[in-house]
Amino acid sequence: MSGADAPLPEPDRIEGAPHPRETTALLGQDAAEARFLDALRQGRLHHGWLLTGPRGVGKATLAWRIARALLAGSSGESLDVPPDHPVARRLLAQSEPGLFLLRRAWDADKKRLKTVITVDEVRRLKGFFNLSATEGGRRVVIVDTADEMNVNAANALLKALEEPPAGVTMLLVSHQPSRLLPTIRSRCRELRLTRLHPPEMAAALGAAGAETDDMAALAELADGSVGEAIRLTQLDGLATYRALIALFATLPRLDRPRALRLAETAAGRGAEPQLDLMLTLFDLFLSRLARTGVMGPPRTEAAPGEATLLARLAPDPAAGRVWADLHQALGARARHGRSVNLDPAALLLDMVLKVDETAARVTAPAQVGA
Repeated sequence: MSGADAPLPEPDRIEGAPHPRETTALLGQDAAEARFLDALRQGRLHHGWLLTGPRGVGKATLAWRIARALLAGSSGESLDVPPDHPVARRLLAQSEPGLFLLRRAWDADKKRLKTVITVDEVRRLKGFFNLSATEGGRRVVIVDTADEMNVNAANALLKALEEPPAGVTMLLVSHQPSRLLPTIRSRCRELRLTRLHPPEMAAALGAAGAETDDMAALAELADGSVGEAIRLTQLDGLATYRALIALFATLPRLDRPRALRLAETAAGRGAEPQLDLMLTLFDLFLSRLARTGVMGPPRTEAAPGEATLLARLAPDPAAGRVWADLHQALGARARHGRSVNLDPAALLLDMVLKVDETAARVTAPAQVGA
């Protein structure tokens, strides 16, 4: 396939996983489905629904299941629609006239996806409402994700929520609803999705074609998010976290050459996914350290030797508070570093050195006593 004929990237697709429109089954979210079906059966179908919860737990998949069921005329008994149903086939082919998908658009000039959903995209809803109204029946709008709207786009969508056309159901996917306009949240009913348990994670990953040699560790790192688990699998996140734990096992006498080698894996052209992964795992390690000081080591290790390391570096609540403060400070440092395009290797090495300094301070009494 030539570059001109290649399909454009989709902002609502996790690399290495099926698109939500291609995923008919949803695991571990029975409560959210039941709440929606109850409203549908009782004739209390609200015009706006806010699908919230951690990233990667199935919010977009649920939105597509709801859209498929509504457009197929479901009475509220189930969201399941046979794959050979005309609506299911049209949705899969992206040719269903009753659905409008609002997401980040392709920037033809810059040859990349736009970083936000713009007001121009939201304004296209008016044409959709006018055209689809002539056919009657239900219509569905999926916004994936509402978090990515800029201010003008959010205000334009608010108008549609304030004066919804008859027969329209709007499904807003949101990872961080607190960032949305309060007026948008107040005009929607919330469907809260939860993190998946390990058996559900394993089944969902199997359905997505993702495999790993340590499902328990992957589920621990992904924290119940199938989307995050797939990303970790694609980028060999388990091996990276093991390398991070092996490095920090040398604290407070940091192995600096090893630290530099690890930092350089996320540097260079095309290494942005590795940098994002490293920052995510760094953040996860510090949060697990802070929790260990208060609650003790996690029952499930995400890497060999992790529990021993966490217990040594965070032996008590006082140490846990120190790590919690560093977690917050380094999170802000990472965000600032990304915003000003700081050299990735320098950013990561600086963060590692801050961890080393903190480890020396936290473990100093034990070393003196020894």
